[in-house]
Amino acid sequence: MSAALKYTLGRIGLFVAVLAGLWLIDMNVFLKLMLALAFSAALSFFLLRGWRDEMAEEIGTAAERRRTEKERLRTALAGEDDPNPNPNPNPTRPAEGPDTPR
Repeated sequence: MSAALKYTLGRIGLFVAVLAGLWLIDMNVFLKLMLALAFSAALSFFLLRGWRDEMAEEIGTAAERRRTEKERLRTALAGEDDPNPNPNPNPTRPAEGPDTPR
């Protein structure tokens, strides 16, 4: 199971548990929902710290992998990954070009 899914399900579970506890108190339903949201967010900050860190590491690894792949593709498209980076195939003779005297 991915860390993001585990953390999300943990947050939802905390919200439902806090809402169930508040359901026994006689107050407006909207107020119950707002309090459950606030309390579950505060509890998840402390109780789900490990899962949150695991998710952040997973996201960071994926971002680094995408960045590396993007850079590899850019260099491939630019032609910089040529196996022979020397434009002169014969190193004993100077390269000929429009500015080279003959």
